[in-house]
Amino acid sequence: MPEKTMTLEVFRYQPDEEEHPRYQNYEVPYREDWVVLDALNHIKDEIDGTLSYRWSCRMGVCGSCGMMVNGDPKLTCATFLRDYYPSAIRVEPLNYFPVIRDLIINMEDFLHKLDDVQAWLIPKQEKTVEEGEYLQSPAELAHFKQFSMCINCMLCYAACPVYGHSQEFLGPAAIALAQRYNLDSRDGAAESRADVIFQDVGIWECTFVGDCSRVCPKNVDPAGAIQQAKVTHTKQFMKELLAPWGNR
Repeated sequence: MPEKTMTLEVFRYQPDEEEHPRYQNYEVPYREDWVVLDALNHIKDEIDGTLSYRWSCRMGVCGSCGMMVNGDPKLTCATFLRDYYPSAIRVEPLNYFPVIRDLIINMEDFLHKLDDVQAWLIPKQEKTVEEGEYLQSPAELAHFKQFSMCINCMLCYAACPVYGHSQEFLGPAAIALAQRYNLDSRDGAAESRADVIFQDVGIWECTFVGDCSRVCPKNVDPAGAIQQAKVTHTKQFMKELLAPWGNR
């Protein structure tokens, strides 16, 4: 009995050497337990060593193997061939990012935005080693835990029509991570982040399509984080409007 196979239509592009991208077809073995990343690794190892793409953990943790699979942003380490068999699978780099080579995108824009929103803990109270840890209750952790699960896979950006229209938009993951720290009881930098996330290209640029949350492999719900931040900003605005002397 002949071995079952599948066709992968793979995006190929070297911007420094080619004027336009192209697609190259590869026939790969079909295995029930193979994911798209397994098929790409087979191509790389057995058929065409020039194919370039990112991957690392193969466990849905590192986020590095995000690609477009038949037009949807997916982690290729968690996308099974059996869900597409016997049809061909088209594999492309994530939408809206510059291509470095083949399936590898340039993430510098996102990294700059992480810096802009200060996506790290800035303690409201500095402690010495002798003063002990920054402790939290389980209830305090629950406020932000969901948003802390982001693995920086960029699937939400590739699904976001707002980011596709204007890359000035901070984007789902950056805002969700800012909200993660704003909700952290140990953090004291919410006011300094406000100037960035509350601007027009921040939370108010979001039109709440919700595709960012739909494609998130970790159920972070960045759309929910953005709506929470909108409520916070609206409350602050109304307080300042109705009681401008409140902070005096």
